[in-house]
Amino acid sequence: MTHSPKNSKAADIAILSIFIAIMIVIQLLSKIIYSIWPFPIQPTLVHIPVIIGSITLGWKKGAWLGFIMGFISFLNSTLTPIPTSFLFSPFAPHGNLWSLVVAFVPRILIGILPFFIYQLSKNRLGAGLGGFVGSATNTVLVLSAAFLFFHDQLNMSFKALIASIIATNSIAEAIAATILSASLVPVLIKLKK
Repeated sequence: MTHSPKNSKAADIAILSIFIAIMIVIQLLSKIIYSIWPFPIQPTLVHIPVIIGSITLGWKKGAWLGFIMGFISFLNSTLTPIPTSFLFSPFAPHGNLWSLVVAFVPRILIGILPFFIYQLSKNRLGAGLGGFVGSATNTVLVLSAAFLFFHDQLNMSFKALIASIIATNSIAEAIAATILSASLVPVLIKLKK
């Protein structure tokens, strides 16, 4: 049975919509959970569907999912600002146009790089490595861009930047992304065939 391009496009839009819905649910649940969460570690989990989408759907759709993640971050920082919202929204106090670079560019790259990492070794290990690289891309690029463009507002030394990159949140995020990618990608790729 052959699929027409029209059916294929509709299926792609449906799958992308499911990934976007998962991202929105994760964002909303995270906000609720972290408001009562008693621990200082509050890992970001929205990047995980972007990573898994990148590997299973391809880098172009992954880039779109990354753009949506950046948009969620921008919207969140604009509508419910916290002290660091200026990093992601030019409309937050102390924000500027560089905020859009911090909000969008690293997130779009999260949707691109895991796909290519997975191509090196198309198995569970490659999926886990793609998850790790996607998570590290988020952490390293967001913090580096924040350091570069908002050095004065953050009053952060390079040593503090490196400490932030290897802080507990980023380790928890990388572990979660690695495990979930290695677990889910092989299943999703089988379902896709």
